[in-house]
Amino acid sequence: MENSPTPLLAVSDFIALTNQTLEYAFTSVAIEGEVSGFKVNQNKYVFFDLKDETGSVGCFMTVWQLRQPIEDGMKVIITAAPKLTDWGKFSLTIKTIRPSGKGDLKRSFDLLKEKLALEGLFRPERKRLLPKMPHYIAVISSTQAAGYADFIKIINDRWGGLEVDVAHVQVQGKEAPDQIIRALQFFNAKEVLPEVIVIIRGGGSLDDLSPFNDEQLVREIAMSRVPTLVGVGHETDTTLSDLASDQRAATPSNAAQLIIPEKQEVLRHIRYRVNAVANQLSTEIDRNREALKGRLEEAISSIRRRQEAYDDQLEYRKQILSGLDPEKVLARGYAMIRGDLKIGKTVEIETNFKIATAEVVYVKSKK
Repeated sequence: MENSPTPLLAVSDFIALTNQTLEYAFTSVAIEGEVSGFKVNQNKYVFFDLKDETGSVGCFMTVWQLRQPIEDGMKVIITAAPKLTDWGKFSLTIKTIRPSGKGDLKRSFDLLKEKLALEGLFRPERKRLLPKMPHYIAVISSTQAAGYADFIKIINDRWGGLEVDVAHVQVQGKEAPDQIIRALQFFNAKEVLPEVIVIIRGGGSLDDLSPFNDEQLVREIAMSRVPTLVGVGHETDTTLSDLASDQRAATPSNAAQLIIPEKQEVLRHIRYRVNAVANQLSTEIDRNREALKGRLEEAISSIRRRQEAYDDQLEYRKQILSGLDPEKVLARGYAMIRGDLKIGKTVEIETNFKIATAEVVYVKSKK
């Protein structure tokens, strides 16, 4: 059989055919290696080489895909599509990238923490207080996780009858940050807003918790219209999502304890407050009663003094009137004359014991 002739291709056709072959053979590849020659062009495009001891391959991505800080020397895991560029250069077009070494994860965490802190995302003064007794709670978590089960159990034990709206999301892996971001946006866009949004997951390694150090997720938490409570990992774990939230919980169980008071404790507090108010009212009533009693005694004493003054004045006036009594005047030897003191007129003269009639024979003016 005669061999088939070698196909003659244009350069662009060869590149297109190669890319079709690569796309068919490697839809997506995951590669771990060390970053070298990291640079950002025009604040839009990211270029670097991914290398190991014996090989190196060029990588390309956009800035918006860079969800955690990367720098030279870091060990990373990428998912990418292999591609031959129009200039004949083989490269990897990155879909996702994340630090993989423990030290590299910590370094990326520190770089992003410093960047966001300088922007003020973690400032205490921008944090809001959580509602003391919320009735409508939004929860973002994996409903299959033990941390979620603990959270719900504690809420139901502490106080029943609450409205809990749950968004089931992945809390680990490369899909987790975007799913949590969409859940946050969903709750913040509701017509009736929840009173608080709770983001929880149980413990894990630094790599397991890395989604909660995603820059876009951290910014979304900081921008939330609704107050946020983040309880991720164990008590000693701290993520950037914790720092950006309005309040951090040590664990999912602690998140439930922070957001919902224990019913018996509330009842004890209410009884204490009622007793305190009752005692205060009783004391105030006693104080007012004593004050009123004092004012009443003072008023009675004042009335008595005024009555005594009135009695003295009355007695004095009685004495004056008594001195003007005609009978008493007559008893002192005076006489009363009744009639017209004109010559020839008859007048009546009354003494203490006698009444006489006399004729006026002489009248003389005293002036």
